[in-house]
Parts: sequence; structure tokens; C-alpha cells
Amino acid sequence: MNFDEYQKLALRTAYTDPKYEGTNMDRTIWVMGVAGEAGEIVEKWKKIVAYNGGKISGEDLADLKKELGDVIWYVAVLADSLGLSFEEIMKLNVEKLADRQKRGVIKGKGDNR
Repeated sequence: MNFDEYQKLALRTAYTDPKYEGTNMDRTIWVMGVAGEAGEIVEKWKKIVAYNGGKISGEDLADLKKELGDVIWYVAVLADSLGLSFEEIMKLNVEKLADRQKRGVIKGKGDNR
């Protein structure tokens, strides 16, 4: 499965509440979902480092996999709502990073470096 195929499949489970039609509420929920699920990844990682000495158990890995999938779902649905495909997002990101690497600013401050 490629990313655009995933995005189409993810949309099957996206729910848009009719009462929010014409507003940005669904998008707002999806943006918050990205942050919330990313926070769950951070929390699981904290426990791995703080309580397991950095050793990742099979259960930890399964939990991280689920949470990473949740982040991807929210990004897929949000991107589609903005008329963006995963393919174009990934292409732009790779081009941006290659340009930063070429200019020696892959590590640095600011979005527009």
C-alpha cells in the first residue's frame, strides 16, 4: 500500500459532523488529534526511558506502532480536508530537506532556513 492509497482508506472512517458544515470545527478536531496522539507517543517514550532504562519491549513497540498509526490517520484526514495528497506533502518535504542539506542548514533554527 502506498501513502495515497492509505489516505483514501483512512477517509472511509473519517466522520464529518453535519452540524459543523461550513466551519473549521472538523479540521480543528483533526489538528488537535494530531497533537494528542503525538503526545501519547511522547508519554509512552517517556515511560520507556524513565522506567525501563530505554529498553523497548514487544508491548512497547506494539503500543508505539498503534499511536504512530493514529497520528498518520489524523494527518491523512486533515490533509485531505485541505485538498492535499500525501504524495505531494512527502515530495515537498523531501525537496525541502534536500535543499537544506545542500545548503548545510539541515540542523538549525527556524522553519524557513
